[in-house]
Amino acid sequence: MSDEIVRGRFVRHPKAGSTVIETAITLHRKGKRETALSLYPEEDGTSLPLVTFDAFQKLSFLSHGFTTRYGGASSGIFDSMDLSFTRGDDRELVCENYRRVAGALGTEPSKMCLTRQVHHTNVCRVTEENAGNGVTIPQKFDDMDGFITDTPGLFLVTSFADCVPLMFADPVHRAIGSCHSGWRGTVGKIGAVTIHAMEEAFHTDPKDLVCVIGPSICRDCYEVSDDVADAFRKAFPGHEDEILYPGRPGHAQLDLPAACRITMTGCGVPDEQIHTSDLCTKENSELLFSHRASRGQHGNFCGILGIRP
Repeated sequence: MSDEIVRGRFVRHPKAGSTVIETAITLHRKGKRETALSLYPEEDGTSLPLVTFDAFQKLSFLSHGFTTRYGGASSGIFDSMDLSFTRGDDRELVCENYRRVAGALGTEPSKMCLTRQVHHTNVCRVTEENAGNGVTIPQKFDDMDGFITDTPGLFLVTSFADCVPLMFADPVHRAIGSCHSGWRGTVGKIGAVTIHAMEEAFHTDPKDLVCVIGPSICRDCYEVSDDVADAFRKAFPGHEDEILYPGRPGHAQLDLPAACRITMTGCGVPDEQIHTSDLCTKENSELLFSHRASRGQHGNFCGILGIRP
């Protein structure tokens, strides 16, 4: 594992007032580096950091980023860039956090479409009429872990705190997809569901897709019980040695990102067009919210993907 230090100037303004902090963010990296921590300037002279993928930065029709815990207005266990409306944070502060992230990506909260994740494999197409869903207008969906769209200016938003973010870009048809892949979604192959939905809606050829597997918990930090391991053995026959590793008695270490990659290549996506983050959420819990590191006391970071207007 290698470390990278990024220095930044950020503002926090809990209800008591605002405070500017200057800090050095340490990124604990492992494996091949495919991400960068990019700092987006704010009007007050501070910055908002987003984790970005070089592969997506090269696609001019895309705007994307994964938020971190820095640069937001929330405090306490939600410190500071919490983007969850359902974990107990002050709604006004979460709305302010969305405003800041939207500004960094050159859009507005009213152009974002937020999933309502329930660890299923449901994916649907969204359009302009869904702009603001779950952010500035009431949540329309109650069981949707992924969205696809080809609507310019619409930003897909998915929430995480250890589960795997999956993003898909079709540069031929200028279409995108984004989904949340927890262990249930991964064993149910929500990545394949998303790809097939893009094939049907946009005539996407999987060979054209550029995909990213965002920051999530790594296999060294993700212990599962034998019943979960058995579910993966059944879902990924012949690939057990690539996704499951020995653990303590009655348990195994599970590599969720590897399972997601196997699902994508199984759909026909070239392996070299799949890009995996080298940031583990638990090992970087000061940078990214982690359910396991915080024992369930946390906010959520988000993966945000949109087609430029």
